[in-house]
Amino acid sequence: LNSPSDVLIDKETDSLIICDRENQRVLRWSRRSGTTQGEILIDNIKCCGLAMDEQRNLYVSDKEKHEVRRYQLGEKNGTLIAGGNGEGDGFNQL
Repeated sequence: LNSPSDVLIDKETDSLIICDRENQRVLRWSRRSGTTQGEILIDNIKCCGLAMDEQRNLYVSDKEKHEVRRYQLGEKNGTLIAGGNGEGDGFNQL
């Protein structure tokens, strides 16, 4: 890990989901497996925040793109939820 910026617990899989910001990825780390490395869920992202809803959709903020995307677990591209139009204080900016 390099500058992890957020973490949450996926109770269904008993895993940690970690924003590994400087490595530009989101990882899942099983708390049961005893492995020494995580599974890459999303790469190429300057993530800084995470949230998960009751349907287990993962919401990830991207500091560089000024956006929030929703991912179904296993999905690589996600759906734009907020921002995506550069930095600013407009209704479509973050």
